[in-house]
Amino acid sequence: MSDEITFYHNPQSRSQMVHWMLEEAAAPYRIMPIDFAKNEHKAPAFLKINPMGKLPTIVHRGTVVTETAAIIAYLADVFPKAGLAPAIGDPRRGAYYRWLFFGAGCFEPALLDTVMKRVPVERKSAVGWGSYEDVLSTLKTALAGGPYLLGDAFTAADVYIGSEINFAMMFGGPGLKGEKLFEDYVARLVARPAYKRSMAG
Repeated sequence: MSDEITFYHNPQSRSQMVHWMLEEAAAPYRIMPIDFAKNEHKAPAFLKINPMGKLPTIVHRGTVVTETAAIIAYLADVFPKAGLAPAIGDPRRGAYYRWLFFGAGCFEPALLDTVMKRVPVERKSAVGWGSYEDVLSTLKTALAGGPYLLGDAFTAADVYIGSEINFAMMFGGPGLKGEKLFEDYVARLVARPAYKRSMAG
């Protein structure tokens, strides 16, 4: 069975994060472009692969993987030579998982709540992320020891969290743009050759 990854992609989506990850992992892949204007993400052929009709989606060795954090974690494990995840048994593995899923479970929903001006819940404990301010404070604490989330080690968690911060900054995410800690972090990430390759094609 081919090790090549089929990557369903539209650069105007979260799949851009996976594109960067594929480049970091030096994974063999072919892009299957999905045109939103033509509603290709809702075409029957694609819905057979991902019934949610959304990106990112990959198929590898006959297995479909969806959800950005899951794909990024999967690629880090399947291509271990890239060194993008602490090995199982490494004490840093827990922190690595923490930040990967903090992106999906806390940062993204808190950001969307803020940007879309959703009415905040009365009890912060009723939602998993507490508040947007709590989330930003937590990220600041994590990055203060930098240069990456796991200190000196760049990992797939930085691909995910860094992409989210970068995206939010481009659209005026409150508390991010103009904050030196976040600006410097994103600058380090976008200077990486793999990031530049992913943005070029």
